[in-house]
Amino acid sequence: MPGLNLTHAEATARSSVVSVSHYDVVLNLCHGDTDFRSTTTITFDAVAGSSTFVDLVSRNIHSITLNGQELHPTIHRDHRIELSDLAEHNTLTVDADCQYMHTGEGLHRFVDPADGQAYCYSQFEVPDARRVYATFEQPDLKATFRFTVTVPAGWKVFSNAPTPEPEAHTGEDNSPQWTYRFATTEVMSTYITAIIAGPYVGETSSLTSSDGREIPLGVYCRSSLRDHLDVDRILEVTRQGFTFFEAHYAIPYPFTKYDQIFVPEYNAGAMENAGCVTFRDQYIFRTRPTESDLENRANTILHELAHMWFGDLVTMKWWNDLWLNESFAEFMSHLALAEATQYVDGWTGFMLRKDWGLRQDQMPTTHPIKAEIRDLADVEVNFDGITYAKGAAVLRQLVSYVGRDAFFAGLQRYLAAHSYANATLADLLTELEKASGRDLSAWSRVWLEEAGVTVLRPLVEVDDNGVLTRVVIEQESFTPGSSLRPHRLAIAGYSRAQDGKLRRVMHEELDVDGAITEVTSLSGQARPEFLLVNDGDLAYAKIRLDEESLAFATTNIRLFDDSLTRGVVMACAWDMTRDGQMPASTYLDLALNAASVETNAQMLTLLLRHIDEAVHTFVAPHKRASVQENVGRGLLLLARTAPSGSDEQRLFVRAAARNATTTDQIEALKALFEGTQTLQGLDLDVDIRWTLLFNLVRTGAATEADINTCEAEDSTMTGLQNAAAARAARALPEVKSAAWESILRDHKIANDTRWAMVSGFWAQVRTTPELYLPFVEDYFASLESIWSSHTFHTAEDIVTLMFPSELAGYVDSIDIIRLGEQWLADHSEASGALVRIIRERIAVAQRQITAQKADQ
Repeated sequence: MPGLNLTHAEATARSSVVSVSHYDVVLNLCHGDTDFRSTTTITFDAVAGSSTFVDLVSRNIHSITLNGQELHPTIHRDHRIELSDLAEHNTLTVDADCQYMHTGEGLHRFVDPADGQAYCYSQFEVPDARRVYATFEQPDLKATFRFTVTVPAGWKVFSNAPTPEPEAHTGEDNSPQWTYRFATTEVMSTYITAIIAGPYVGETSSLTSSDGREIPLGVYCRSSLRDHLDVDRILEVTRQGFTFFEAHYAIPYPFTKYDQIFVPEYNAGAMENAGCVTFRDQYIFRTRPTESDLENRANTILHELAHMWFGDLVTMKWWNDLWLNESFAEFMSHLALAEATQYVDGWTGFMLRKDWGLRQDQMPTTHPIKAEIRDLADVEVNFDGITYAKGAAVLRQLVSYVGRDAFFAGLQRYLAAHSYANATLADLLTELEKASGRDLSAWSRVWLEEAGVTVLRPLVEVDDNGVLTRVVIEQESFTPGSSLRPHRLAIAGYSRAQDGKLRRVMHEELDVDGAITEVTSLSGQARPEFLLVNDGDLAYAKIRLDEESLAFATTNIRLFDDSLTRGVVMACAWDMTRDGQMPASTYLDLALNAASVETNAQMLTLLLRHIDEAVHTFVAPHKRASVQENVGRGLLLLARTAPSGSDEQRLFVRAAARNATTTDQIEALKALFEGTQTLQGLDLDVDIRWTLLFNLVRTGAATEADINTCEAEDSTMTGLQNAAAARAARALPEVKSAAWESILRDHKIANDTRWAMVSGFWAQVRTTPELYLPFVEDYFASLESIWSSHTFHTAEDIVTLMFPSELAGYVDSIDIIRLGEQWLADHSEASGALVRIIRERIAVAQRQITAQKADQ
């Protein structure tokens, strides 16, 4: 939409003439369920006589006053208010009606179906503070803020400053109202300001900061989830994070309080609003969470807390350093997870994130970690696996490269020098160079300024006695045009001992650089049965095994008793499968064997995810039915034999349900759902019941009446979303058509409900792909209207999730790749972000075809 897409050039020009001091924002949330009143007074300096603009998304401007002069509301055009002939010191007041959102952006409003109570929360990253108040919407125009918020009596309001006692009064409609007048905040960027309002409930506590201040803590959620809010666990991780980060950053917590609020229908995992973090409330577990669930939440808590220093105290100057903001928090959260909490295997869990980064980095649209950000559209589309996961993996490499002590010494100087201000990557690298004495220009060029990934493989030579005569690590570029890179990693050898157990018999940590790296220390030693490059998973690269090691791992995967080592082996096999170098059927046999001994819930989650993808999209078409049957049977057996009440049991039951295809497998699910058969220790709780029901509906073994019964038993937001997914999962053409229309064109449904319906819509794609042929033409015909009629986040997800890539190779009558390429050729003027998504979906389909051919 015109005016919404701020360019870097415009932001640079604006910051060259404007310096913002303070925002006074007055909000009244008592004007109904569509609009709220927003009055903003901005105090700012400017170059005398200059012109600029303020951002505001509003359908109704009441008044605009600049330096005491009334300006006509019609100067608000294309979501901007043009200002001219500015004075040296300026005061701008904008009085407007703004609109609640239902897409998780701006000020989102939600009515809880469990009790009918309304809740609001803000989400401003990247550019959506302008949906709530008039703003100079860019990260380098920092200011202080004072919020005044009027709400219905009984509501709690949170912002970046501590919540004051409300003032009770009567509104113009004689309704009882409360007004909260917050204190002035510290200096911060607009995108990390926050307003959360509603009948939230929770608990408070406090901790003592390293400078002796008492920091108030709060943990809150909506009323209907209060019984499930495990405050003690959340605060334990929070306290551990405070201690760890204050010590490693060498700066006391930079804000006055720390609230953590779990909110509904949230698009992201969480958001680092200064002192007022919001989380998606799926992190409040209605049923017993697995260890993986708890570890993921702990990591998210630590990620957002890490941002309070890196991101909120010191903020990127422009969005081209978004990667640094997110990657740094991702790296620090895993470091804190492993070193300061009970989740000592935090770096094992990092493999899930790294998997995301490696996938994104092998797309044709891969980009450097430090990407060129020309405008806000570039920012939105670059919230990806490279920004988060690859960046974090590369920062881990940087720590090894400069040394841990030097890294944190440089980091501490960087934070101290730029507190409450803005900085760039160059500022950080300068401090790291000073601390370490290393020139980082070459390192930065190949790791941060070039896209893509390299491949590392061992070359092993032995003599007739089985003694190693030469071990070389070869490196080659996988991404055309990218350079070879320096890696700090370990190579290790494993062999069976007399007791039959696998032992590590050699280990060498070294620097790998260039095309050939000789590992001279291993020469003269007996060849181990298994040789592993990247032992401990320190490197960011595609890893290959030598032929003998691959054969050993394929046969003996159960002998690997360490989850991280086994995970690295399985990551090698998975990457080979995706590249068409290992048949999917072979991978699935290996994966089921590995799953049978996996006890780390994070690694098992990743492994089951890969099993799903391989059996759905990588298996040769003529093998598909038999492989699906074998996988479904194998997962059902693992569910039945898993330890009673274990995480593995819950994960295997869910996976068996997702992959059930035959009559006996479906009957087993139905017996479990109805209680005629049981698994010892398995709690058939509401979440497991919904999983079973969804898949019974998917296979035609349950009806609309069964859905209605479960929905009546679980009338929560989650229950309604599960019911929407199950209804869309019915294998009826009219059901699929109705779901298709709602997903693509209904602007009234919330995103979480939309995505639930997506899962139901595609429920039969791997068993009855022909069911989806009627929608292919409409998908491509609708792309431009989807893009223009939805907000970016919603449009991006619709385009991505509804692309029919899973039909590739399994329906002879259509060529998804050709159709996608034809659309690109016919729409050369389409949005760059939309083009990028279509290119990526085509690449996914191409990879599927390659894997299917390898599995013939």
